[in-house]
Amino acid sequence: MSTQGHLIRRLTQLYAGLALYGASSALLVKSGLGLEPWNVLHQGLAERTGLSIGTVLIIVGAAVLLLWIPLRQRPGLGTVSNVFVIGVVMDGTLAVVPHAHTLAVQVPLMLAGVALNGAATGLYIAARFGPGPRDGLMTGLHQRTGRSIRLIRTAVEVAVVVTGFALGGTIGVGTLLYAVSIGPLAQLFLRVFAVPSASGVSTVVATGQPRRAILRP
Repeated sequence: MSTQGHLIRRLTQLYAGLALYGASSALLVKSGLGLEPWNVLHQGLAERTGLSIGTVLIIVGAAVLLLWIPLRQRPGLGTVSNVFVIGVVMDGTLAVVPHAHTLAVQVPLMLAGVALNGAATGLYIAARFGPGPRDGLMTGLHQRTGRSIRLIRTAVEVAVVVTGFALGGTIGVGTLLYAVSIGPLAQLFLRVFAVPSASGVSTVVATGQPRRAILRP
């Protein structure tokens, strides 16, 4: 693969992954059966402020990115793009997908949201343009405190879910399903969407950061 073709593929994966992430998150919102942890917080803040959930996602992402400064984390193109693309696509999808009122519709929406979110995660992380703001926050805290990624991830996401729920965010079976399935799904799609190097030698992206970090934007 040529250098130019390699870059085009990586950019395509990055933005396709971020767009799909926003769309899949919107499907979880419309299912009404529970959201992924950070979107519980985003939804709760949206309920309290009157802003759209996508707008809140962008604001929170930018605020989290500011926390990278004392943690000495360096954002990449994927980091900055993450802040804006997911929120915009999420709002757009929410505007066109109708609310589900029966389990016959809610359950397929939930399952599609979780599965597509796993594919989206594999797409954008495999592009290797930098972690999302929330991933970088947790890896930065790991580096500064010496605590395990697992411990920091758990502590931060529990705090996020509890706060979001208290503000009016939705917790349900979808939240639990997401928690237990996103890791295996993301790892699978990291391998599926692995980008070969420009010279044609396969590049392993399912190790290193993606294995240690939180596999979400």
